[in-house]
Amino acid sequence: MMVRHRFESLFSFVLSNSLLLLVGTVVASGWANLDLTSYERLAHPLHFWINDVGMAFFFALAAKEVFEATLSGGALASLAHSIGPLVAAVGGMLVPATIYITLALAVGPPVLIRGWAIPCATDIAFSAMIARAIFPTGHPAIPFLLLLAIADDALGLIILAVFYPSGPLSILSLVVIMTVALLAAYWLKSRGVGSFWIYAVGPGSLSWVALYVGGFHPALALVPIVPFMPHAPHDLGLFDPRESLRANVLDQFGEWWAKPVQLILLLFGFANAGVPFSQTGPGTYYVLAALLLGKPIGILLFSTGARLFGARLPAGLPVRDIAIVGVAAAIGFTVSLFFATAAFADGPTLAETKMGAVLSFIAAPLAFLLSRALRGRDTAR
Repeated sequence: MMVRHRFESLFSFVLSNSLLLLVGTVVASGWANLDLTSYERLAHPLHFWINDVGMAFFFALAAKEVFEATLSGGALASLAHSIGPLVAAVGGMLVPATIYITLALAVGPPVLIRGWAIPCATDIAFSAMIARAIFPTGHPAIPFLLLLAIADDALGLIILAVFYPSGPLSILSLVVIMTVALLAAYWLKSRGVGSFWIYAVGPGSLSWVALYVGGFHPALALVPIVPFMPHAPHDLGLFDPRESLRANVLDQFGEWWAKPVQLILLLFGFANAGVPFSQTGPGTYYVLAALLLGKPIGILLFSTGARLFGARLPAGLPVRDIAIVGVAAAIGFTVSLFFATAAFADGPTLAETKMGAVLSFIAAPLAFLLSRALRGRDTAR
């Protein structure tokens, strides 16, 4: 009985901390470095189903927490509170891009300049996992990072479509189909439909098609649908376990998908993290420098500037915690890999920059060390 209890506790710990994501990443890295050919033969067919379809539910859960944080009692309940993370996201993109371009121009080779957008990205999955591990449940740094990361990825996908189109954009198709999706979601809510499946399969599928045919990444398909799901009027706090006791559609959606999303993250790490460690070069170091330095500097400077100009950041979020969030947000991984493959053809330059995106995981232990140095010192006082 005790063994079963310990196993259940361990399993719950693994799921609640998204450790399956790390398992998938470690397996992919090890396999790719032992036998890249066999790894790619298995991983490549997974890309579409995991990156384009499965991850839509992870982004939906992240959007759920951010949306609820904007409700009464939430950390982002006012417009002034929301502006801060949005401005911080802009800073977290401009400064890394500037650092990358400067290094490519000053040191070379110039061909690397085309990859200026690679360090602009923040990986929601890993960054949120690190933030949740560092900060206690309900800490305003977590919704701040989630909103920042979602804004970062949304802006990043626009950059991907505009500057690195894989084909002709179809803005008209995007607008028309997305309008139908949002109107359908609104109609379902007005009719009091009580099943989250109808929202996901109906308007969610239309939103996915709109993004796909419009030239944007469809993994954000459920993000605009989440606010239309019937929800509670007040926020209990980020990842509050009492949400499972509420009968509204949005909380039921979050409760049902919590565990399947962890399996999706496991497969996502496996399908995307397999890059041989031998494939390093100038592009690797430029991406790393831009992410590890540019992200925290940009987020800290722009969020501080937003506060000076009147924007209110969430209560209980001091500068030290913003700095920690900035380091956690320096994990580029997912969208950084998309930018790399869009910017460069197969060859050494692509391999170098992809390796920089993968090695941005270094930001995770750095965030923990910074947290220990800043938050530990304050606690001691």
